[in-house]
Amino acid sequence: MTRRAGVLVPLFSIPSSRSWGIGEIGDIAAASRWLASAGQRLLQLLPINEMPPGETSPYSALSAMAIDPQFITLEGLEDWEAIGGEGSLDAAQRATLEAVRLAPAIDYARLRPLKHGALRRAFARFREHEWDRDTPRAAACRAFVDGQRWWLDDYAIFRALHARHEERPWTEWPEPLRTRNEHALATARRELADDILYRQYVQWVAGEQWTRARREAGRVALFGDLPFMVSGDSADVWARQDEFRLDASIGVPPDAFSDTGQDWGLPVYRWDVFTQRDFDWLRDRARRNADLFDGYRVDHLVGFYRTYFRPHDGSAAAFTPTEEHEQVRLGERVLTVFREPGTEIIAEDLGIVPDFVRESLARLGVPGYKVFRWERRWHDPGQPFKDPVDYPAASVATSGTHDTEPIAIWWESAPEEEKNAVRAIPSVRERLGADGRVYDALVETLFASGSDLLILPVQDLFGWRDRINQPATVSDANWTWRLPWPADRLTTEPQAMAVATQLKEWATRYGR
Repeated sequence: MTRRAGVLVPLFSIPSSRSWGIGEIGDIAAASRWLASAGQRLLQLLPINEMPPGETSPYSALSAMAIDPQFITLEGLEDWEAIGGEGSLDAAQRATLEAVRLAPAIDYARLRPLKHGALRRAFARFREHEWDRDTPRAAACRAFVDGQRWWLDDYAIFRALHARHEERPWTEWPEPLRTRNEHALATARRELADDILYRQYVQWVAGEQWTRARREAGRVALFGDLPFMVSGDSADVWARQDEFRLDASIGVPPDAFSDTGQDWGLPVYRWDVFTQRDFDWLRDRARRNADLFDGYRVDHLVGFYRTYFRPHDGSAAAFTPTEEHEQVRLGERVLTVFREPGTEIIAEDLGIVPDFVRESLARLGVPGYKVFRWERRWHDPGQPFKDPVDYPAASVATSGTHDTEPIAIWWESAPEEEKNAVRAIPSVRERLGADGRVYDALVETLFASGSDLLILPVQDLFGWRDRINQPATVSDANWTWRLPWPADRLTTEPQAMAVATQLKEWATRYGR
Protein backbone atom coordinates (compact mmCIF):
# COMPACT_ATOMS: atom_id res chain seq x y z
CA MET A 1 0.00 0.00 0.00
CA THR A 2 1.35 3.43 -0.94
CA ARG A 3 1.03 6.45 1.32
CA ARG A 4 -2.12 8.37 0.48
CA ALA A 5 -4.52 10.87 1.98
CA GLY A 6 -8.23 11.16 1.35
CA VAL A 7 -11.47 12.63 2.62
CA LEU A 8 -14.60 11.08 4.08
CA VAL A 9 -17.78 12.75 2.89
CA PRO A 10 -21.14 11.10 2.15
CA LEU A 11 -22.41 11.33 -1.40
CA PHE A 12 -25.61 12.92 -0.14
CA SER A 13 -23.54 15.77 1.36
CA ILE A 14 -21.96 17.04 -1.88
CA PRO A 15 -24.78 18.48 -4.04
CA SER A 16 -23.87 20.80 -6.89
CA SER A 17 -25.86 23.79 -8.06
CA ARG A 18 -27.74 21.56 -10.53
CA SER A 19 -28.62 18.82 -8.04
CA TRP A 20 -32.08 18.20 -6.64
CA GLY A 21 -31.30 19.03 -3.02
CA ILE A 22 -28.96 16.09 -2.47
CA GLY A 23 -25.52 15.03 -3.65
CA GLU A 24 -25.79 12.98 -6.83
CA ILE A 25 -23.62 10.66 -8.90
CA GLY A 26 -22.93 13.48 -11.34
CA ASP A 27 -21.47 15.58 -8.50
CA ILE A 28 -18.59 13.19 -7.83
CA ALA A 29 -16.55 14.73 -10.64
CA ALA A 30 -16.75 18.24 -9.17
CA ALA A 31 -15.86 17.01 -5.68
CA SER A 32 -12.96 15.02 -7.14
CA ARG A 33 -11.55 18.09 -8.86
CA TRP A 34 -11.35 19.89 -5.52
CA LEU A 35 -9.82 16.83 -3.86
CA ALA A 36 -7.20 16.59 -6.58
CA SER A 37 -6.36 20.28 -6.14
CA ALA A 38 -5.85 19.51 -2.43
CA GLY A 39 -3.47 16.64 -3.15
CA GLN A 40 -6.04 14.11 -1.93
CA ARG A 41 -6.12 10.77 -3.73
CA LEU A 42 -9.17 9.10 -2.26
CA LEU A 43 -12.85 9.90 -1.73
CA GLN A 44 -14.44 7.75 0.97
CA LEU A 45 -18.23 7.58 0.68
CA LEU A 46 -20.87 6.09 2.94
CA PRO A 47 -23.11 3.32 1.53
CA ILE A 48 -25.06 4.26 -1.61
CA ASN A 49 -27.50 1.32 -1.51
CA GLU A 50 -31.21 1.97 -1.93
CA MET A 51 -32.95 2.74 1.34
CA PRO A 52 -36.54 1.84 2.25
CA PRO A 53 -39.15 4.60 1.88
CA GLY A 54 -39.07 6.76 4.99
CA GLU A 55 -35.57 5.60 5.98
CA THR A 56 -32.55 7.91 5.93
CA SER A 57 -29.79 5.72 7.37
CA PRO A 58 -27.61 4.23 4.62
CA TYR A 59 -26.85 1.33 6.96
CA SER A 60 -30.39 -0.05 6.74
CA ALA A 61 -30.79 -0.75 3.06
CA LEU A 62 -33.57 -2.18 0.91
CA SER A 63 -30.92 -3.87 -1.22
CA ALA A 64 -27.28 -4.76 -0.77
CA MET A 65 -26.75 -4.33 -4.51
CA ALA A 66 -28.97 -1.57 -5.94
CA ILE A 67 -27.89 2.07 -6.11
CA ASP A 68 -30.42 4.40 -4.53
CA PRO A 69 -32.34 6.22 -7.31
CA GLN A 70 -32.19 9.42 -5.25
CA PHE A 71 -28.54 9.70 -6.35
CA ILE A 72 -29.28 9.73 -10.08
CA THR A 73 -28.46 12.99 -11.86
CA LEU A 74 -31.37 14.02 -14.07
CA GLU A 75 -29.56 16.80 -15.90
CA GLY A 76 -28.09 15.27 -19.04
CA LEU A 77 -30.20 12.11 -18.86
CA GLU A 78 -31.30 11.73 -22.48
CA ASP A 79 -34.86 10.64 -21.73
CA TRP A 80 -35.39 13.44 -19.22
CA GLU A 81 -34.00 16.10 -21.52
CA ALA A 82 -36.10 14.77 -24.41
CA ILE A 83 -39.33 15.55 -22.54
CA GLY A 84 -38.19 19.04 -21.60
CA GLY A 85 -36.12 18.48 -18.46
CA GLU A 86 -36.92 20.80 -15.58
CA GLY A 87 -39.02 22.86 -17.97
CA SER A 88 -41.52 19.99 -18.05
CA LEU A 89 -42.28 20.34 -14.33
CA ASP A 90 -45.52 22.05 -13.40
CA ALA A 91 -45.62 25.09 -11.13
CA ALA A 92 -46.06 23.06 -7.93
CA GLN A 93 -43.20 20.73 -8.83
CA ARG A 94 -40.91 23.63 -9.68
CA ALA A 95 -41.72 25.23 -6.34
CA THR A 96 -40.90 21.98 -4.56
CA LEU A 97 -37.62 21.64 -6.43
CA GLU A 98 -36.63 25.18 -5.52
CA ALA A 99 -37.54 24.52 -1.89
CA VAL A 100 -35.47 21.34 -1.57
CA ARG A 101 -32.52 23.07 -3.22
CA LEU A 102 -32.68 25.97 -0.78
CA ALA A 103 -33.42 23.89 2.32
CA PRO A 104 -30.68 24.04 4.99
CA ALA A 105 -30.53 20.22 5.07
CA ILE A 106 -31.61 17.32 2.89
CA ASP A 107 -35.40 17.13 2.66
CA TYR A 108 -35.86 13.46 1.84
CA ALA A 109 -39.64 13.57 2.28
CA ARG A 110 -40.05 15.99 -0.63
CA LEU A 111 -37.11 15.24 -2.92
CA ARG A 112 -37.68 11.49 -3.19
CA PRO A 113 -41.24 11.58 -4.60
CA LEU A 114 -40.27 14.51 -6.84
CA LYS A 115 -37.32 12.62 -8.34
CA HIS A 116 -39.28 9.37 -8.51
CA GLY A 117 -41.96 11.13 -10.57
CA ALA A 118 -39.35 12.57 -12.91
CA LEU A 119 -37.70 9.18 -13.38
CA ARG A 120 -41.08 7.62 -14.12
CA ARG A 121 -41.68 10.14 -16.88
CA ALA A 122 -38.18 9.65 -18.26
CA PHE A 123 -38.78 5.89 -18.31
CA ALA A 124 -42.10 6.30 -20.14
CA ARG A 125 -40.23 8.15 -22.87
CA PHE A 126 -37.51 5.46 -22.93
CA ARG A 127 -40.11 2.69 -23.14
CA GLU A 128 -41.92 4.29 -26.09
CA HIS A 129 -39.01 5.70 -28.09
CA GLU A 130 -36.19 3.28 -27.27
CA TRP A 131 -37.30 -0.05 -25.80
CA ASP A 132 -40.30 -0.66 -28.04
CA ARG A 133 -38.23 0.30 -31.11
CA ASP A 134 -35.23 -1.81 -30.11
CA THR A 135 -32.78 1.07 -30.49
CA PRO A 136 -29.07 0.95 -29.56
CA ARG A 137 -29.92 2.46 -26.16
CA ALA A 138 -32.48 -0.29 -25.63
CA ALA A 139 -29.81 -2.83 -26.51
CA ALA A 140 -27.44 -1.25 -24.00
CA CYS A 141 -30.10 -1.45 -21.29
CA ARG A 142 -30.86 -5.07 -22.21
CA ALA A 143 -27.17 -5.96 -22.04
CA PHE A 144 -26.97 -4.42 -18.56
CA VAL A 145 -30.01 -6.39 -17.40
CA ASP A 146 -28.58 -9.62 -18.79
CA GLY A 147 -25.19 -9.03 -17.23
CA GLN A 148 -26.58 -8.15 -13.81
CA ARG A 149 -29.29 -10.80 -13.49
CA TRP A 150 -27.42 -12.40 -10.61
CA TRP A 151 -28.77 -9.63 -8.36
CA LEU A 152 -31.08 -7.52 -10.54
CA ASP A 153 -33.81 -10.12 -11.10
CA ASP A 154 -34.62 -10.57 -7.40
CA TYR A 155 -34.25 -6.86 -6.73
CA ALA A 156 -36.53 -5.68 -9.55
CA ILE A 157 -39.45 -7.98 -8.76
CA PHE A 158 -39.04 -7.34 -5.02
CA ARG A 159 -39.12 -3.60 -5.61
CA ALA A 160 -42.19 -3.86 -7.87
CA LEU A 161 -44.01 -6.06 -5.34
CA HIS A 162 -43.05 -3.71 -2.54
CA ALA A 163 -44.65 -0.82 -4.43
CA ARG A 164 -47.78 -2.85 -5.27
CA HIS A 165 -48.24 -3.61 -1.57
CA GLU A 166 -48.03 0.07 -0.60
CA GLU A 167 -44.41 -0.28 0.54
CA ARG A 168 -45.37 -2.67 3.34
CA PRO A 169 -42.65 -5.11 4.48
CA TRP A 170 -42.52 -8.40 2.58
CA THR A 171 -43.39 -10.21 5.82
CA GLU A 172 -46.89 -8.71 5.45
CA TRP A 173 -47.43 -9.81 1.84
CA PRO A 174 -49.80 -12.65 0.90
CA GLU A 175 -48.31 -16.04 1.80
CA PRO A 176 -47.47 -17.22 -1.76
CA LEU A 177 -45.40 -14.09 -2.42
CA ARG A 178 -43.98 -14.03 1.07
CA THR A 179 -42.67 -17.56 0.64
CA ARG A 180 -41.66 -17.06 -3.01
CA ASN A 181 -44.05 -19.60 -4.51
CA GLU A 182 -42.87 -20.14 -8.09
CA HIS A 183 -46.34 -19.89 -9.64
CA ALA A 184 -47.13 -16.71 -7.69
CA LEU A 185 -43.82 -15.14 -8.76
CA ALA A 186 -44.37 -16.05 -12.42
CA THR A 187 -47.81 -14.42 -12.29
CA ALA A 188 -46.36 -11.34 -10.61
CA ARG A 189 -43.66 -11.03 -13.27
CA ARG A 190 -46.31 -10.94 -15.99
CA GLU A 191 -48.58 -8.50 -14.18
CA LEU A 192 -45.77 -6.20 -13.08
CA ALA A 193 -43.63 -6.42 -16.22
CA ASP A 194 -43.68 -2.68 -16.84
CA ASP A 195 -42.74 -1.80 -13.24
CA ILE A 196 -40.02 -4.44 -13.21
CA LEU A 197 -38.57 -2.95 -16.39
CA TYR A 198 -38.73 0.49 -14.76
CA ARG A 199 -36.65 -0.73 -11.81
CA GLN A 200 -34.14 -2.28 -14.21
CA TYR A 201 -34.01 0.93 -16.26
CA VAL A 202 -33.30 3.03 -13.16
CA GLN A 203 -30.42 0.75 -12.16
CA TRP A 204 -29.06 0.85 -15.72
CA VAL A 205 -29.11 4.65 -15.66
CA ALA A 206 -27.45 4.67 -12.23
CA GLY A 207 -24.84 2.18 -13.41
CA GLU A 208 -24.03 4.17 -16.54
CA GLN A 209 -23.67 7.35 -14.51
CA TRP A 210 -21.50 5.60 -11.93
CA THR A 211 -19.13 4.28 -14.60
CA ARG A 212 -18.82 7.82 -15.96
CA ALA A 213 -18.26 9.25 -12.48
CA ARG A 214 -15.39 6.83 -11.79
CA ARG A 215 -13.79 7.82 -15.08
CA GLU A 216 -14.22 11.54 -14.42
CA ALA A 217 -12.84 11.21 -10.89
CA GLY A 218 -9.45 10.84 -12.57
CA ARG A 219 -6.70 9.95 -10.13
CA VAL A 220 -9.02 10.20 -7.13
CA ALA A 221 -9.96 6.66 -6.09
CA LEU A 222 -13.56 6.03 -5.03
CA PHE A 223 -13.95 4.03 -1.84
CA GLY A 224 -17.26 2.55 -0.75
CA ASP A 225 -18.60 1.27 2.54
CA LEU A 226 -19.97 -2.27 2.88
CA PRO A 227 -22.62 -2.27 5.64
CA PHE A 228 -22.54 -5.20 8.01
CA MET A 229 -26.17 -6.04 7.24
CA VAL A 230 -29.15 -4.87 5.19
CA SER A 231 -32.69 -4.31 6.40
CA GLY A 232 -34.84 -7.35 7.13
CA ASP A 233 -37.24 -5.79 4.65
CA SER A 234 -34.83 -6.13 1.76
CA ALA A 235 -34.65 -7.95 -1.54
CA ASP A 236 -31.70 -9.96 -0.24
CA VAL A 237 -33.36 -11.29 2.92
CA TRP A 238 -36.62 -11.98 1.05
CA ALA A 239 -34.68 -13.98 -1.55
CA ARG A 240 -32.57 -15.85 1.04
CA GLN A 241 -34.88 -16.20 4.02
CA ASP A 242 -33.30 -19.36 5.43
CA GLU A 243 -29.89 -17.65 5.69
CA PHE A 244 -31.04 -15.19 8.35
CA ARG A 245 -32.64 -15.34 11.76
CA LEU A 246 -35.71 -13.10 11.78
CA ASP A 247 -36.56 -13.90 15.41
CA ALA A 248 -33.60 -11.87 16.67
CA SER A 249 -31.74 -8.69 15.79
CA ILE A 250 -28.12 -7.64 15.71
CA GLY A 251 -26.48 -4.82 17.63
CA VAL A 252 -23.55 -4.13 19.91
CA PRO A 253 -22.92 -4.55 23.63
CA PRO A 254 -22.64 -1.49 25.89
CA ASP A 255 -19.82 0.77 24.67
CA ALA A 256 -18.69 4.39 24.50
CA PHE A 257 -21.77 5.35 22.47
CA SER A 258 -24.39 3.69 24.69
CA ASP A 259 -24.41 2.40 28.28
CA THR A 260 -27.03 -0.17 27.36
CA GLY A 261 -25.65 -1.18 23.98
CA GLN A 262 -27.48 -0.83 20.69
CA ASP A 263 -30.17 -2.86 18.96
CA TRP A 264 -30.06 -2.15 15.23
CA GLY A 265 -33.25 -4.04 14.44
CA LEU A 266 -31.54 -5.95 11.60
CA PRO A 267 -31.69 -9.74 11.05
CA VAL A 268 -28.98 -12.10 12.25
CA TYR A 269 -26.69 -14.13 10.01
CA ARG A 270 -27.13 -17.88 10.23
CA TRP A 271 -23.45 -18.59 9.92
CA ASP A 272 -23.99 -22.35 9.69
CA VAL A 273 -26.05 -21.90 6.52
CA PHE A 274 -23.60 -19.38 5.10
CA THR A 275 -20.77 -21.84 5.63
CA GLN A 276 -22.69 -24.63 3.90
CA ARG A 277 -23.24 -22.37 0.90
CA ASP A 278 -19.65 -21.19 0.82
CA PHE A 279 -20.65 -17.62 1.71
CA ASP A 280 -22.24 -17.09 -1.70
CA TRP A 281 -24.19 -13.93 -0.74
CA LEU A 282 -21.13 -12.28 0.79
CA ARG A 283 -19.22 -13.26 -2.33
CA ASP A 284 -21.92 -11.57 -4.41
CA ARG A 285 -21.62 -8.44 -2.28
CA ALA A 286 -17.85 -8.43 -2.75
CA ARG A 287 -18.32 -8.78 -6.51
CA ARG A 288 -20.79 -5.90 -6.62
CA ASN A 289 -18.54 -3.63 -4.55
CA ALA A 290 -15.59 -4.47 -6.80
CA ASP A 291 -17.69 -3.40 -9.78
CA LEU A 292 -18.48 -0.04 -8.18
CA PHE A 293 -15.41 0.96 -6.17
CA ASP A 294 -11.64 0.98 -6.15
CA GLY A 295 -11.80 -0.22 -2.56
CA TYR A 296 -14.14 -0.21 0.38
CA ARG A 297 -14.45 -0.08 4.14
CA VAL A 298 -15.85 -3.18 5.85
CA ASP A 299 -18.34 -1.82 8.35
CA HIS A 300 -18.52 -3.30 11.87
CA LEU A 301 -15.72 -5.74 11.20
CA VAL A 302 -15.97 -7.44 14.59
CA GLY A 303 -19.48 -8.62 13.69
CA PHE A 304 -18.01 -10.82 10.98
CA TYR A 305 -15.95 -12.57 13.64
CA ARG A 306 -18.66 -12.72 16.31
CA THR A 307 -22.15 -11.33 15.86
CA TYR A 308 -23.89 -9.86 18.91
CA PHE A 309 -27.64 -10.49 18.81
CA ARG A 310 -30.73 -10.10 20.96
CA PRO A 311 -33.56 -12.67 20.65
CA HIS A 312 -37.00 -11.11 20.28
CA ASP A 313 -38.39 -13.36 23.01
CA GLY A 314 -36.43 -11.45 25.63
CA SER A 315 -33.88 -14.15 26.35
CA ALA A 316 -30.27 -13.24 26.96
CA ALA A 317 -28.19 -11.55 24.28
CA ALA A 318 -25.29 -13.59 23.01
CA PHE A 319 -22.53 -13.90 20.42
CA THR A 320 -22.51 -16.22 17.44
CA PRO A 321 -20.25 -18.14 16.99
CA THR A 322 -19.59 -18.70 20.68
CA GLU A 323 -16.02 -20.00 20.74
CA GLU A 324 -12.95 -17.90 19.98
CA HIS A 325 -11.39 -20.39 17.56
CA GLU A 326 -14.67 -20.48 15.60
CA GLN A 327 -14.82 -16.68 15.58
CA VAL A 328 -11.28 -16.39 14.19
CA ARG A 329 -11.98 -18.97 11.50
CA LEU A 330 -15.21 -17.22 10.49
CA GLY A 331 -13.76 -13.71 10.38
CA GLU A 332 -10.73 -14.73 8.35
CA ARG A 333 -12.89 -16.67 5.91
CA VAL A 334 -15.16 -13.65 5.40
CA LEU A 335 -12.23 -11.29 4.81
CA THR A 336 -10.78 -13.76 2.32
CA VAL A 337 -14.10 -13.73 0.45
CA PHE A 338 -14.14 -9.92 0.40
CA ARG A 339 -10.64 -9.82 -1.06
CA GLU A 340 -11.25 -12.43 -3.76
CA PRO A 341 -12.16 -9.90 -6.52
CA GLY A 342 -8.85 -8.14 -5.92
CA THR A 343 -10.42 -5.05 -4.38
CA GLU A 344 -8.62 -3.16 -1.62
CA ILE A 345 -10.40 -3.39 1.73
CA ILE A 346 -9.99 -1.58 5.03
CA ALA A 347 -11.59 -2.69 8.28
CA GLU A 348 -13.70 -0.62 10.67
CA ASP A 349 -12.43 -2.26 13.86
CA LEU A 350 -13.72 0.27 16.38
CA GLY A 351 -15.69 -0.17 19.58
CA ILE A 352 -15.33 -3.24 21.77
CA VAL A 353 -12.97 -5.38 19.73
CA PRO A 354 -11.14 -8.34 21.27
CA ASP A 355 -7.37 -8.47 20.88
CA PHE A 356 -7.57 -11.63 18.77
CA VAL A 357 -9.49 -9.74 16.06
CA ARG A 358 -6.76 -7.12 15.68
CA GLU A 359 -4.13 -9.87 15.77
CA SER A 360 -6.05 -11.56 12.95
CA LEU A 361 -6.10 -8.33 10.91
CA ALA A 362 -2.35 -7.96 11.34
CA ARG A 363 -1.83 -11.54 10.17
CA LEU A 364 -3.93 -10.92 7.08
CA GLY A 365 -2.43 -7.50 6.41
CA VAL A 366 -5.84 -5.79 6.45
CA PRO A 367 -5.57 -2.16 7.68
CA GLY A 368 -7.66 -1.28 10.73
CA TYR A 369 -8.50 2.17 12.02
CA LYS A 370 -6.45 4.44 14.26
CA VAL A 371 -8.81 7.14 15.57
CA PHE A 372 -6.51 9.66 17.21
CA ARG A 373 -8.62 10.39 20.28
CA TRP A 374 -8.93 6.69 21.14
CA GLU A 375 -5.33 5.67 20.47
CA ARG A 376 -3.85 5.70 23.97
CA ARG A 377 -1.64 3.47 26.04
CA TRP A 378 -4.54 2.52 28.26
CA HIS A 379 -2.52 0.29 30.58
CA ASP A 380 0.32 2.78 31.18
CA PRO A 381 0.30 5.31 34.04
CA GLY A 382 -1.61 8.42 32.96
CA GLN A 383 -2.84 6.65 29.81
CA PRO A 384 -0.73 8.77 27.42
CA PHE A 385 -1.73 9.15 23.77
CA LYS A 386 0.14 7.09 21.22
CA ASP A 387 2.24 9.23 18.93
CA PRO A 388 0.73 8.99 15.42
CA VAL A 389 4.20 8.64 13.91
CA ASP A 390 4.28 5.22 15.57
CA TYR A 391 1.06 3.98 13.98
CA PRO A 392 1.75 0.87 11.87
CA ALA A 393 1.96 1.35 8.11
CA ALA A 394 -0.91 -1.10 7.56
CA SER A 395 -3.51 1.11 9.22
CA VAL A 396 -5.91 3.96 8.52
CA ALA A 397 -5.21 7.13 10.49
CA THR A 398 -8.16 9.43 11.11
CA SER A 399 -9.52 12.09 13.41
CA GLY A 400 -13.00 10.56 13.58
CA THR A 401 -15.79 8.80 11.73
CA HIS A 402 -19.29 9.63 10.54
CA ASP A 403 -20.51 8.58 14.01
CA THR A 404 -18.22 10.77 16.12
CA GLU A 405 -18.42 14.43 16.92
CA PRO A 406 -15.97 16.58 14.92
CA ILE A 407 -12.62 17.16 16.60
CA ALA A 408 -13.54 20.83 17.06
CA ILE A 409 -16.27 19.78 19.49
CA TRP A 410 -14.17 17.01 21.02
CA TRP A 411 -11.33 19.43 21.73
CA GLU A 412 -13.60 22.07 23.25
CA SER A 413 -15.22 19.58 25.60
CA ALA A 414 -12.06 17.65 26.53
CA PRO A 415 -10.89 18.10 30.14
CA GLU A 416 -7.69 20.09 30.63
CA GLU A 417 -5.80 16.96 31.65
CA GLU A 418 -6.64 15.38 28.29
CA LYS A 419 -5.63 18.51 26.39
CA ASN A 420 -2.29 18.56 28.18
CA ALA A 421 -1.79 14.92 27.25
CA VAL A 422 -2.33 15.83 23.58
CA ARG A 423 0.12 18.74 23.80
CA ALA A 424 2.68 16.35 25.30
CA ILE A 425 2.74 14.11 22.22
CA PRO A 426 6.17 14.72 20.62
CA SER A 427 4.88 14.97 17.04
CA VAL A 428 2.14 17.38 18.11
CA ARG A 429 4.45 19.46 20.26
CA GLU A 430 6.95 20.00 17.44
CA ARG A 431 4.16 21.30 15.18
CA LEU A 432 2.60 23.73 17.63
CA GLY A 433 2.93 27.30 16.42
CA ALA A 434 3.85 30.29 18.56
CA ASP A 435 0.16 30.84 19.24
CA GLY A 436 -0.14 27.34 20.71
CA ARG A 437 -3.08 26.48 18.43
CA VAL A 438 -3.57 22.75 18.62
CA TYR A 439 -6.15 22.19 15.88
CA ASP A 440 -3.88 22.60 12.85
CA ALA A 441 -1.09 20.76 14.65
CA LEU A 442 -3.39 17.78 15.17
CA VAL A 443 -4.37 17.57 11.50
CA GLU A 444 -0.77 17.98 10.34
CA THR A 445 0.35 15.33 12.83
CA LEU A 446 -2.07 12.86 11.25
CA PHE A 447 -0.61 13.66 7.82
CA ALA A 448 2.80 12.82 9.33
CA SER A 449 1.52 9.59 10.91
CA GLY A 450 3.02 6.21 10.19
CA SER A 451 -0.23 4.98 8.64
CA ASP A 452 -0.02 4.49 4.90
CA LEU A 453 -3.64 5.62 4.55
CA LEU A 454 -5.08 8.81 6.03
CA ILE A 455 -8.81 9.50 5.72
CA LEU A 456 -10.15 12.63 7.40
CA PRO A 457 -13.82 13.60 7.74
CA VAL A 458 -14.43 16.72 5.69
CA GLN A 459 -15.68 18.56 8.79
CA ASP A 460 -12.28 18.19 10.44
CA LEU A 461 -10.48 19.75 7.48
CA PHE A 462 -12.41 22.97 7.97
CA GLY A 463 -12.93 22.91 11.73
CA TRP A 464 -16.69 22.61 11.31
CA ARG A 465 -18.97 21.43 14.12
CA ASP A 466 -21.60 19.66 12.01
CA ARG A 467 -22.35 15.98 12.61
CA ILE A 468 -23.36 13.31 10.11
CA ASN A 469 -25.00 11.03 12.65
CA GLN A 470 -25.59 10.73 16.37
CA PRO A 471 -25.43 6.98 17.13
CA ALA A 472 -28.27 5.35 19.10
CA THR A 473 -30.61 8.25 18.24
CA VAL A 474 -33.37 8.80 15.71
CA SER A 475 -33.38 12.42 14.61
CA ASP A 476 -34.20 14.55 11.58
CA ALA A 477 -30.66 15.90 11.88
CA ASN A 478 -29.06 12.52 11.19
CA TRP A 479 -27.89 11.84 7.62
CA THR A 480 -29.09 15.25 6.32
CA TRP A 481 -25.95 17.43 6.43
CA ARG A 482 -24.68 19.09 3.25
CA LEU A 483 -21.59 21.11 2.36
CA PRO A 484 -22.12 24.87 2.75
CA TRP A 485 -21.24 25.39 -0.94
CA PRO A 486 -22.28 23.54 -4.10
CA ALA A 487 -19.68 20.99 -5.15
CA ASP A 488 -19.15 22.78 -8.47
CA ARG A 489 -18.10 25.93 -6.59
CA LEU A 490 -15.48 24.32 -4.36
CA THR A 491 -12.58 25.22 -6.66
CA THR A 492 -13.61 28.89 -6.72
CA GLU A 493 -14.65 29.28 -3.06
CA PRO A 494 -11.84 31.14 -1.22
CA GLN A 495 -12.16 29.21 2.05
CA ALA A 496 -12.28 25.86 0.29
CA MET A 497 -9.24 26.69 -1.80
CA ALA A 498 -7.30 27.99 1.19
CA VAL A 499 -7.87 24.65 2.89
CA ALA A 500 -6.96 22.82 -0.34
CA THR A 501 -3.66 24.69 -0.51
CA GLN A 502 -2.78 23.70 3.05
CA LEU A 503 -3.78 20.07 2.51
CA LYS A 504 -1.70 19.82 -0.65
CA GLU A 505 1.31 21.25 1.16
CA TRP A 506 0.97 18.65 3.92
CA ALA A 507 0.34 15.82 1.46
CA THR A 508 3.53 16.75 -0.42
CA ARG A 509 5.60 17.24 2.73
CA TYR A 510 4.65 13.87 4.18
CA GLY A 511 4.76 11.83 1.00
CA ARG A 512 1.05 11.36 0.44
